[in-house]
Amino acid sequence: MEIDTSRAIELGKELKSKGVEYCLATYVDIHGNPKAKTVPVDHLANMAKGSELFTVGAMEGMGLVGPHEDECATVPDLDSCIQLPWDKRFAWFASDLYYHGEPYANDSRTILKRQLARLKDRNWRMNIGIEPEFYVLRKTEDGYKPMVTQPYKGTCPAYDVHQTTQSADFLIPIVDTMNKLGWGVYSFDQEGGNGQYELDFDYTEALAMADRFVFFRYMARVIAEKQGLVATFMPKPFPNDFRSGAHHNISIEDIETGQNLFVGDKRSAASHQGFSEMALQFTGGLLEHAVAITAVSSPTYNSYQGLLAQGDMPDSSWAPVIRCWGNNNRSAMLRLPMSRPCIENRAPDMTMNPYLSFAMHIGAGLDGIDRKLDPGSPQNTNLYKESELELLPRTLLDAMRGFQSDRLSEEVLGKEMKNIFLEQKKREWDRHYYQVSPQQLEDMLTFV
Repeated sequence: MEIDTSRAIELGKELKSKGVEYCLATYVDIHGNPKAKTVPVDHLANMAKGSELFTVGAMEGMGLVGPHEDECATVPDLDSCIQLPWDKRFAWFASDLYYHGEPYANDSRTILKRQLARLKDRNWRMNIGIEPEFYVLRKTEDGYKPMVTQPYKGTCPAYDVHQTTQSADFLIPIVDTMNKLGWGVYSFDQEGGNGQYELDFDYTEALAMADRFVFFRYMARVIAEKQGLVATFMPKPFPNDFRSGAHHNISIEDIETGQNLFVGDKRSAASHQGFSEMALQFTGGLLEHAVAITAVSSPTYNSYQGLLAQGDMPDSSWAPVIRCWGNNNRSAMLRLPMSRPCIENRAPDMTMNPYLSFAMHIGAGLDGIDRKLDPGSPQNTNLYKESELELLPRTLLDAMRGFQSDRLSEEVLGKEMKNIFLEQKKREWDRHYYQVSPQQLEDMLTFV
């Protein structure tokens, strides 16, 4: 474990001159929730050497369970430093966990780094953009309601200017904060759900984007709380409204030349954007391992209440429910869109742990490249009306079965983390599945 102590000392002095009093070296649990101790800025150099120890067995899905196990140390990535724009007393760092002086195998950030090292061996890196969608709600005596005080009266509020401007007191502060951090917000809007929003910002290298996504959820929640609101990342909070996705827009770049290696001359009849053979093979890998990837990138019981064609909605859900690819087809899991040279996976949602999700995508894509997998022909029709194509998993249990049987799960996460993930999700399935809902009582109590 090599630490540049002198750099940590200088950074500590710089942060102190900017008003920072405390530092947070954050790691994430299996769900992607940040954890940290609060360390005075004068002790940053010690923190950078791994002074802060954590009994990770007390956290969900971290391994090392039991009072006899040794602790892990957090080592902050000094390049990831963020001074909290809304509370300048605090500096936030993304961190790696170390165990007995070595990277901890079940640390989510370490798992992603292992896959990034495989890319680097080929002189590649993965760039990724995330499209976060989430609801912002008011808690009332009648339950949770959309943030706006004048709800939309039409069929669908998507892109409605009045709804967006009503929400400006929340949206503008979060956009300003993202831009101060250099994230490059280029658009934001009212989405299809009442009280649902999407903020689009620049893509970047995969590790940096994973760090940003963890911070984004924390930031959105805090800014909402300051206004007496609730920002929820639940994929499907309302059965008759749209799901909240976190679409992954993936490309592979040559480190030396900066060339996007997905750009090429392979075109389908519906696309004016050319893609490379490598992009198609990467797509083939994602489809080959689609169920295991979806288990990690849509990881909750509620995720699969949103991955359906219609459900309790008055019209189609626009959710990606078919295991295939298309060009501008929103009903397909994957898009190779006409507007940009990337592969978009539309299935991930806001509950995913970004480090694990990105790692699974890399592992699957490299498998597709190495085996020269053919993704088949693009599907550019309304797939909700097709009956012969393969669906993505319908439930968390289906996803876990596919995850368990796919060799990629262990290759990417490691044997222990694979089993930890399975155990966590089986417990979640049991907890939700065996509940008897009020609607079931209404339907069945006197049915026979």
